[in-house]
Amino acid sequence: MNAALLNQAKQLPPEEQLELVEALWDNICDLGAVPGLTEAQRAELDRRLADHRENLSDVESWDEVKAAALKRIGR
Repeated sequence: MNAALLNQAKQLPPEEQLELVEALWDNICDLGAVPGLTEAQRAELDRRLADHRENLSDVESWDEVKAAALKRIGR
């Protein structure tokens, strides 16, 4: 890793650091280099999918989820 470049990035305000991270991640995705899931991640997704299939009526709308998330962060 380029330590000088990392140190430059660390000097940015947090908002710009987040923008940089997002831009880098988007670039990684565009290159098709997204890492695969770990076994733990795959197991958790399988568990959640099985739970959803067993409880199809236990869902919340996007509007409910979004409102709850915005409330949590004080918006």
